[in-house]
Amino acid sequence: MEQLEGYVFPNEIHVTWSVMIVLYPYITGLVAGAFIVSSLYHVFGFKALKPIARFSLVSSFAFLLFATVPLLNHLGKPFRALNIVVTPNFRSAMSGFGFVYAVYLVIVLLEIWFHYRADFIARWQATRGVPKAIYKAILLGCVARNAETDRVDERTVRVLAGIGIPVACILHGYVGFLFGSIKANPWWSTPLMFIIFIFSAIVSGIAVLIFLYQFVAWERRFRVEQGTLDIMNKFLWGFMMIAVVLELMELLSIAYEQTEEWAILKGLITGRLWYTYVILQLAVCSLIPFVFLSIRTLIPLPTRVANVLSFVSSVLLLAQVLLMRWNVVIGGQLVSKSYRGFTYYLPGIFDREGLVAAAIIFVVPFLLLRQFDNLFPFFAAHSPKASAG
Repeated sequence: MEQLEGYVFPNEIHVTWSVMIVLYPYITGLVAGAFIVSSLYHVFGFKALKPIARFSLVSSFAFLLFATVPLLNHLGKPFRALNIVVTPNFRSAMSGFGFVYAVYLVIVLLEIWFHYRADFIARWQATRGVPKAIYKAILLGCVARNAETDRVDERTVRVLAGIGIPVACILHGYVGFLFGSIKANPWWSTPLMFIIFIFSAIVSGIAVLIFLYQFVAWERRFRVEQGTLDIMNKFLWGFMMIAVVLELMELLSIAYEQTEEWAILKGLITGRLWYTYVILQLAVCSLIPFVFLSIRTLIPLPTRVANVLSFVSSVLLLAQVLLMRWNVVIGGQLVSKSYRGFTYYLPGIFDREGLVAAAIIFVVPFLLLRQFDNLFPFFAAHSPKASAG
């Protein structure tokens, strides 16, 4: 297949938004999805999620710290990003992300502080010298603890989690809004883009928590809380169906209307995006997890088999959301505004915005999360498991 197809304007030959702009909404989706799982316990009272609540909260924070790194790496002069704060423009959609990100970061930091305050106090009481001073500094000198302070901490965490839910949705939905508001691009211009991005974010957040929970349990040889894993899979199954159906309905509506845009989009789907969109995203990474999660949810299975289906489904859905980001971000740029041709995009390997750089940026939050676990363990002491289940 030729690199250029049909008539393409000269300024459209090179794709401007690279793999970094694919990775950016993917990481922010993990942030929002993981935070919402934590809020399902703190706000909505799903007690079965208690064993994973603090892990999901700190996971959200770890991913949040690196959510802006792909954007900064993409910018030619990343230090100019500080101009959003120095000379704010409240009517700019791009600068809006900076404000929402800052608010969300403060909310997550405060929620972690109140949630772990009792743990920090225990560490402060058990240490001496410099570590004791460090913990007192983290606690801002507030080392008193009793039943009343515990109740205040718990209520504060609940309030912050409640406030954080819409902020988390806006943080990630803003990306969908930004793409959907570009009317000149038929692949992006839909009001459903905002909603599709939010639900796919929740899917990726739940999937990464299931993957990490089972991986950590296998690595440290403790038995997972089966009730926790079961309800997380039910949520994953439900949100996955909503996300996929919304995306397919949006595509079906364009096909049914048979507008002038459909002719070029049909060529995009059956051509440049056939393998990444139809084969990989829909057939492999959507249909297979749907079947596995349906079997796991509706049919009684041995624990080991159910957990294997859970693990495989979470991995496939993480790939599915990443492919969705790729097909939206890159796919939308492959269509020429002439509506008569397609350009191409092939990411580099060792470029500044290449695959190696993207892999490093994606892996670092997981390494940071492991260090967080050394500071304040996420999971309570577990008895060694009898099997790998």
